[in-house]
Amino acid sequence: MFGLCGLSVVVVFGMLLLIIVFIVIEGAGVISWDFLTEMPRDGMTAGGIMPALVGTLLLAVGAIIFALPLGVLAAIYLNEYSREGKLRRWIRMGINSLAGVPSVVFGLFGLALFVNLLDFGMSLLAGSLTLGLLVLPIIIRATEEALKTIPMSFREASLAMGATRWQTTIKVVLPAALGQILTGVILAIGRAAGETAPILFTAAVFYMRVLRVGLMEQVMALPYHIYALMTEGIHPEEQEAMAYGTALVLMVLVLLINGVAIWMRIRSRKIKKW
Repeated sequence: MFGLCGLSVVVVFGMLLLIIVFIVIEGAGVISWDFLTEMPRDGMTAGGIMPALVGTLLLAVGAIIFALPLGVLAAIYLNEYSREGKLRRWIRMGINSLAGVPSVVFGLFGLALFVNLLDFGMSLLAGSLTLGLLVLPIIIRATEEALKTIPMSFREASLAMGATRWQTTIKVVLPAALGQILTGVILAIGRAAGETAPILFTAAVFYMRVLRVGLMEQVMALPYHIYALMTEGIHPEEQEAMAYGTALVLMVLVLLINGVAIWMRIRSRKIKKW
């Protein structure tokens, strides 16, 4: 069994390494400063991916701005205020179920609610709200687990000094759990940056000649840009090379985000003295 577990680790790591090496080999040839900073040209067979890169960052930031306060407040309620019972179990079951919903379903929901019903249209706002719903369960679970790691003695000492429960939560518990909460938030940013299906119906556009930034403007995004390059267009050879280059940029971006999350997790463990 020990050998089987070790073999499983080797297989998983080997597949990850294989994917990384393949993308690097296929995409490194088109990476340049111009590729990162120029607008796409000639039907996306030349130029760069600057609007897709900017759009991805805007969508991820918008999603976190929407999901972070909701997720943290929901986790505070579940861990600090709610009592163990049916309601708490049902809420947690709903959060876990929401985390398992396919991303394309979030895209259809965003299309129905934000694009059509609320009349936001295909826009940065609609895409950010949809991605925010997608990453909301991640933030709730990460925050709740972070709050659980704080010793009960912290709360008891604060309450004994005359602080209210809300003051204890805001000024004692949350600061102590901040490192782990930020880790979950950063992982949620990585998830939002790499999703295609939710923005396919709510925000993404195939091609932009001029970079336009606004809440009600459509945006290009790296995941959808890869999809568009590989499935549409009449110059497959040039577009395929650009698709692999875009995939390499997206992969590096997500790996950097995950790396920051790992670093923050290690740092928060070193800082803790209890």
